[in-house]
Amino acid sequence: MKKLTVAFVALMVMALGAHADGMQTKGAMGQGAGMKMGKKMGKKMPKNYRMVPFAKAQILQKGDAKMFCTRCGMTLPMFYRTNHAAKVDGKMEQFCSIYCLVETMNMGKKVTDVQVVDNTTLKFIPAEKAFYVVGSSKPATMAAKVSKYAFGTKEAAQAFAKKFGGKVMGYTGALAQAKAAYDADTKAKKMRQAKGAKMGAMIYKKHCKPIEQKFASAAEAKTYIKKNKVCGDLKGKPLQMTALYLMSR
Repeated sequence: MKKLTVAFVALMVMALGAHADGMQTKGAMGQGAGMKMGKKMGKKMPKNYRMVPFAKAQILQKGDAKMFCTRCGMTLPMFYRTNHAAKVDGKMEQFCSIYCLVETMNMGKKVTDVQVVDNTTLKFIPAEKAFYVVGSSKPATMAAKVSKYAFGTKEAAQAFAKKFGGKVMGYTGALAQAKAAYDADTKAKKMRQAKGAKMGAMIYKKHCKPIEQKFASAAEAKTYIKKNKVCGDLKGKPLQMTALYLMSR
Protein backbone atom coordinates (compact mmCIF):
# COMPACT_ATOMS: atom_id res chain seq x y z
CA MET A 1 0.00 0.00 0.00
CA LYS A 2 2.75 2.48 0.96
CA LYS A 3 4.72 1.82 -2.24
CA LEU A 4 1.61 2.40 -4.35
CA THR A 5 0.84 5.64 -2.48
CA VAL A 6 4.38 6.96 -2.97
CA ALA A 7 4.24 6.12 -6.67
CA PHE A 8 0.98 8.02 -7.06
CA VAL A 9 2.31 11.03 -5.16
CA ALA A 10 5.32 11.11 -7.48
CA LEU A 11 3.02 11.08 -10.49
CA MET A 12 0.87 13.84 -9.01
CA VAL A 13 3.78 16.11 -8.28
CA MET A 14 5.08 15.75 -11.83
CA ALA A 15 1.62 16.42 -13.25
CA LEU A 16 0.46 19.18 -10.94
CA GLY A 17 3.65 20.73 -9.64
CA ALA A 18 3.06 22.01 -6.15
CA HIS A 19 -0.67 22.77 -6.48
CA ALA A 20 -2.15 19.34 -5.74
CA ASP A 21 -3.48 20.28 -2.30
CA GLY A 22 -5.67 23.04 -3.68
CA MET A 23 -3.37 25.89 -2.63
CA GLN A 24 -0.62 28.11 -3.97
CA THR A 25 2.70 26.92 -2.64
CA LYS A 26 6.36 26.80 -3.52
CA GLY A 27 6.91 23.06 -3.48
CA ALA A 28 5.36 22.40 -0.09
CA MET A 29 4.37 18.83 0.75
CA GLY A 30 2.29 17.54 3.63
CA GLN A 31 2.89 15.72 6.94
CA GLY A 32 6.46 14.71 6.04
CA ALA A 33 5.42 12.80 2.92
CA GLY A 34 7.23 15.22 0.64
CA MET A 35 10.62 14.78 2.31
CA LYS A 36 10.36 10.99 2.16
CA MET A 37 9.24 11.04 -1.44
CA GLY A 38 12.03 13.44 -2.35
CA LYS A 39 14.65 11.06 -1.00
CA LYS A 40 13.15 8.18 -2.94
CA MET A 41 13.31 10.26 -6.13
CA GLY A 42 16.83 11.44 -5.40
CA LYS A 43 15.76 15.00 -4.64
CA LYS A 44 15.18 16.85 -1.38
CA MET A 45 11.80 18.56 -1.38
CA PRO A 46 11.56 22.11 0.06
CA LYS A 47 10.17 22.38 3.58
CA ASN A 48 6.64 23.72 3.99
CA TYR A 49 7.31 27.02 5.79
CA ARG A 50 3.69 27.33 6.89
CA MET A 51 3.56 23.98 8.69
CA VAL A 52 4.09 23.49 12.43
CA PRO A 53 4.10 20.28 14.49
CA PHE A 54 0.53 19.22 15.22
CA ALA A 55 1.16 19.58 18.96
CA LYS A 56 1.98 23.29 18.54
CA ALA A 57 -1.12 24.16 16.53
CA GLN A 58 -4.06 25.73 18.36
CA ILE A 59 -7.30 24.23 17.11
CA LEU A 60 -10.17 26.47 18.15
CA GLN A 61 -13.05 24.69 16.43
CA LYS A 62 -14.63 21.46 17.62
CA GLY A 63 -16.04 18.29 16.07
CA ASP A 64 -14.75 15.33 14.06
CA ALA A 65 -13.51 17.62 11.27
CA LYS A 66 -11.76 20.10 13.57
CA MET A 67 -8.31 19.49 12.02
CA PHE A 68 -9.47 20.68 8.58
CA CYS A 69 -10.26 24.11 7.14
CA THR A 70 -14.03 24.45 7.00
CA ARG A 71 -13.95 25.93 3.49
CA CYS A 72 -11.29 24.05 1.49
CA GLY A 73 -10.62 21.06 3.73
CA MET A 74 -6.88 21.50 3.99
CA THR A 75 -5.19 20.21 7.14
CA LEU A 76 -4.83 23.21 9.46
CA PRO A 77 -1.41 22.49 11.06
CA MET A 78 0.11 22.11 7.58
CA PHE A 79 -0.74 25.76 6.85
CA TYR A 80 -0.84 26.99 10.43
CA ARG A 81 1.22 30.17 10.01
CA THR A 82 -1.56 31.60 7.81
CA ASN A 83 -4.48 30.26 9.90
CA HIS A 84 -7.42 32.50 10.76
CA ALA A 85 -10.45 31.78 12.93
CA ALA A 86 -13.79 33.47 13.57
CA LYS A 87 -17.27 32.96 14.94
CA VAL A 88 -19.47 32.15 11.96
CA ASP A 89 -23.16 32.54 12.75
CA GLY A 90 -22.10 32.19 16.39
CA LYS A 91 -20.00 29.03 15.97
CA MET A 92 -16.18 29.04 15.97
CA GLU A 93 -14.63 28.02 12.65
CA GLN A 94 -10.96 27.84 11.66
CA PHE A 95 -9.46 28.51 8.24
CA CYS A 96 -6.15 27.78 6.56
CA SER A 97 -5.96 31.33 5.19
CA ILE A 98 -7.45 34.79 4.95
CA TYR A 99 -8.75 33.72 1.52
CA CYS A 100 -11.03 31.12 3.13
CA LEU A 101 -12.12 33.71 5.69
CA VAL A 102 -13.12 36.05 2.84
CA GLU A 103 -14.95 33.21 1.12
CA THR A 104 -16.98 32.72 4.30
CA MET A 105 -17.79 36.44 4.42
CA ASN A 106 -18.85 36.35 0.77
CA MET A 107 -21.31 33.57 1.57
CA GLY A 108 -23.33 36.12 3.54
CA LYS A 109 -22.67 34.55 6.92
CA LYS A 110 -22.32 36.63 10.08
CA VAL A 111 -18.58 36.69 10.84
CA THR A 112 -17.38 38.07 14.18
CA ASP A 113 -14.40 37.77 16.55
CA VAL A 114 -11.83 37.31 13.77
CA GLN A 115 -8.50 35.95 14.99
CA VAL A 116 -5.18 35.18 13.31
CA VAL A 117 -2.04 33.25 14.22
CA ASP A 118 0.79 35.42 15.54
CA ASN A 119 3.87 34.11 13.71
CA THR A 120 6.07 34.97 16.69
CA THR A 121 4.20 33.09 19.43
CA LEU A 122 2.15 30.71 17.24
CA LYS A 123 -0.91 31.69 19.29
CA PHE A 124 -4.14 33.24 18.04
CA ILE A 125 -4.59 36.97 18.58
CA PRO A 126 -7.40 39.39 17.57
CA ALA A 127 -6.91 40.14 13.87
CA GLU A 128 -7.67 43.84 14.36
CA LYS A 129 -4.63 44.11 16.67
CA ALA A 130 -2.27 42.23 14.32
CA PHE A 131 0.34 43.61 11.95
CA TYR A 132 0.32 41.83 8.58
CA VAL A 133 3.21 41.48 6.16
CA VAL A 134 1.60 41.34 2.72
CA GLY A 135 3.53 40.19 -0.35
CA SER A 136 6.64 38.62 1.22
CA SER A 137 8.72 35.97 -0.52
CA LYS A 138 7.23 33.29 1.73
CA PRO A 139 4.48 31.18 0.11
CA ALA A 140 0.83 32.19 0.07
CA THR A 141 -1.96 29.85 1.11
CA MET A 142 -4.87 29.56 -1.33
CA ALA A 143 -4.06 32.97 -2.86
CA ALA A 144 -2.50 32.76 -6.31
CA LYS A 145 0.45 35.04 -5.55
CA VAL A 146 0.34 37.41 -2.58
CA SER A 147 1.18 35.94 0.84
CA LYS A 148 -0.13 37.36 4.13
CA TYR A 149 1.51 36.64 7.50
CA ALA A 150 0.48 38.24 10.79
CA PHE A 151 2.44 39.30 13.88
CA GLY A 152 1.54 40.55 17.33
CA THR A 153 3.93 43.51 17.22
CA LYS A 154 4.88 46.03 14.56
CA GLU A 155 8.56 45.42 15.31
CA ALA A 156 8.25 41.70 14.54
CA ALA A 157 6.37 42.42 11.31
CA GLN A 158 8.98 44.97 10.22
CA ALA A 159 11.82 42.53 10.95
CA PHE A 160 10.06 39.85 8.86
CA ALA A 161 9.46 42.30 6.01
CA LYS A 162 13.08 43.43 6.09
CA LYS A 163 14.23 39.83 5.70
CA PHE A 164 11.61 38.47 3.30
CA GLY A 165 10.09 41.55 1.67
CA GLY A 166 6.48 42.69 1.71
CA LYS A 167 4.55 45.62 3.11
CA VAL A 168 3.46 46.00 6.74
CA MET A 169 -0.20 46.92 7.27
CA GLY A 170 -3.12 46.32 9.61
CA TYR A 171 -5.92 43.79 9.33
CA THR A 172 -8.17 46.21 7.45
CA GLY A 173 -5.58 46.66 4.70
CA ALA A 174 -4.76 42.95 4.44
CA LEU A 175 -8.46 42.05 4.30
CA ALA A 176 -9.08 44.67 1.59
CA GLN A 177 -6.29 43.17 -0.53
CA ALA A 178 -7.64 39.65 -0.03
CA LYS A 179 -11.12 40.78 -1.06
CA ALA A 180 -9.80 42.61 -4.13
CA ALA A 181 -7.93 39.49 -5.30
CA TYR A 182 -10.73 37.07 -4.42
CA ASP A 183 -12.14 36.53 -7.92
CA ALA A 184 -8.74 35.93 -9.51
CA ASP A 185 -7.66 33.69 -6.63
CA THR A 186 -10.90 31.72 -6.87
CA LYS A 187 -10.42 31.11 -10.59
CA ALA A 188 -6.89 29.80 -9.98
CA LYS A 189 -8.09 27.69 -7.04
CA LYS A 190 -10.83 26.02 -9.08
CA MET A 191 -8.34 25.09 -11.79
CA ARG A 192 -5.97 23.55 -9.23
CA GLN A 193 -8.73 21.69 -7.45
CA ALA A 194 -10.13 20.33 -10.73
CA LYS A 195 -6.71 18.86 -11.51
CA GLY A 196 -6.44 17.56 -7.97
CA ALA A 197 -9.87 15.91 -8.20
CA LYS A 198 -8.84 14.20 -11.43
CA MET A 199 -5.85 12.66 -9.72
CA GLY A 200 -8.05 11.92 -6.70
CA ALA A 201 -10.28 9.76 -8.89
CA MET A 202 -7.28 7.60 -9.75
CA ILE A 203 -6.31 7.27 -6.08
CA TYR A 204 -9.88 6.44 -5.09
CA LYS A 205 -10.11 3.60 -7.60
CA LYS A 206 -6.79 2.14 -6.43
CA HIS A 207 -7.02 2.54 -2.67
CA CYS A 208 -10.62 3.02 -1.50
CA LYS A 209 -13.59 0.81 -0.83
CA PRO A 210 -16.76 1.99 -2.60
CA ILE A 211 -18.16 5.14 -0.99
CA GLU A 212 -21.78 6.01 -1.78
CA GLN A 213 -22.14 8.96 0.57
CA LYS A 214 -22.29 12.52 -0.79
CA PHE A 215 -20.12 15.26 0.71
CA ALA A 216 -20.65 19.01 0.90
CA SER A 217 -17.00 19.80 1.56
CA ALA A 218 -13.51 18.32 1.33
CA ALA A 219 -13.26 18.50 5.12
CA GLU A 220 -16.37 16.34 5.44
CA ALA A 221 -14.99 13.82 2.93
CA LYS A 222 -11.59 13.64 4.64
CA THR A 223 -13.21 13.13 8.02
CA TYR A 224 -15.35 10.29 6.65
CA ILE A 225 -12.35 8.59 5.02
CA LYS A 226 -10.22 8.75 8.17
CA LYS A 227 -13.02 7.82 10.58
CA ASN A 228 -14.21 4.83 8.55
CA LYS A 229 -10.75 3.76 7.28
CA VAL A 230 -12.05 3.13 3.78
CA CYS A 231 -8.92 4.24 1.89
CA GLY A 232 -6.08 2.48 3.64
CA ASP A 233 -3.41 4.78 5.05
CA LEU A 234 -3.97 7.78 2.79
CA LYS A 235 -2.78 11.11 4.18
CA GLY A 236 -1.39 14.44 3.02
CA LYS A 237 -1.94 15.32 -0.62
CA PRO A 238 -3.36 11.94 -1.73
CA LEU A 239 -6.03 12.25 0.97
CA GLN A 240 -6.81 15.86 -0.01
CA MET A 241 -7.15 14.99 -3.69
CA THR A 242 -9.33 11.97 -2.97
CA ALA A 243 -11.58 14.22 -0.89
CA LEU A 244 -11.75 16.78 -3.72
CA TYR A 245 -12.84 13.99 -6.09
CA LEU A 246 -15.53 12.69 -3.71
CA MET A 247 -16.85 16.20 -3.18
CA SER A 248 -17.02 16.85 -6.95
CA ARG A 249 -18.84 13.66 -7.97
